[in-house]
Amino acid sequence: MTDSTIPTARLGATGPEVGAQGLGCMGMSFAYGPPNAKESRATLERALELGITLYDTADAYGDGENEKFLSPFFKAHRDEVVIATKFALMIPPGEPTRRIIRNEPQYIRQAVEASLKRLDVDVIDLYYMHRRDVHVPIEDSVGTMAELVRQGKVKHLGLSEVTAAELRAAQAVHPIAAVQSEWSLFSRDIEAQVVPAARELGVALVPYSPLGRGFLTGSFTNADNELTADDYRRQQPRFTGDNATANAALLEPIRTVADAHGVSLGQIALAWVQQQSTVHALPVVPIPGTRKPTRVEENAAATRIELTKEELELLEPIAGQVAGDRYADMRFSSAGRE
Repeated sequence: MTDSTIPTARLGATGPEVGAQGLGCMGMSFAYGPPNAKESRATLERALELGITLYDTADAYGDGENEKFLSPFFKAHRDEVVIATKFALMIPPGEPTRRIIRNEPQYIRQAVEASLKRLDVDVIDLYYMHRRDVHVPIEDSVGTMAELVRQGKVKHLGLSEVTAAELRAAQAVHPIAAVQSEWSLFSRDIEAQVVPAARELGVALVPYSPLGRGFLTGSFTNADNELTADDYRRQQPRFTGDNATANAALLEPIRTVADAHGVSLGQIALAWVQQQSTVHALPVVPIPGTRKPTRVEENAAATRIELTKEELELLEPIAGQVAGDRYADMRFSSAGRE
């Protein structure tokens, strides 16, 4: 592929301009099997060469280890990158399936200081609430996040896995640059309410897992049999047992389109997500995760693929046929509260 850089997009009405595709960095330290630091560092550098400027992490990824890992890269390229990190989600040591959500103001103030220290930066470009604690008024949480903006610790605010009503309530307190949620050919629940609300409010969508956590690439067909014991995907209903078998069959239309374009399944899956920006008339900046320079090149090339009306129609039914929920416990997703 050539080194021509990807297009750009703006996150929200007043947010930063970034490459139209970002990079999810979680897997470099956490969740998807043994890490490879050398290869991940090469991936970060290659991504930047290709015009990928939005780098996504969170304090929950490896209990802060992902932020620490990314810090040298961010320091070396501080004026070229947009750093996105998150607070609110805690995974207790030794309990990989348990989730603790914290949105209270005092916790947010502590969390941002810890992230700034691990990242070794003076300001976070985009600070997300990772998950929503329904027991804390969202106005209180976003009000505290707004204080961080006024204090110069954070530039822009984001929310992850919020409902349309929660987004509107947050926007009434402080401008929200981006909403991050799962969005892919397998996961389209946000299109019902969240996407229209974001368009109305001038908020960008940042889809995570646009490749269905790798399943849409065809790289594995059953997490139980093909992934390591510490791989997070073995906990997710879609990728195990009979669900995995049923869902693997849904890749056939994607394969048909990929063959027509002479590209990979993953590139078609990504091109579909990228094209939702036109379909829904709002900025869409997916953040596929990878640890391989060759894969980031492949992903970036997907920004130059345009699917025809007929191809979009062929792919349209897939999401409605998917077996299994996005998570074993959907309470922490927007779809579980809409």
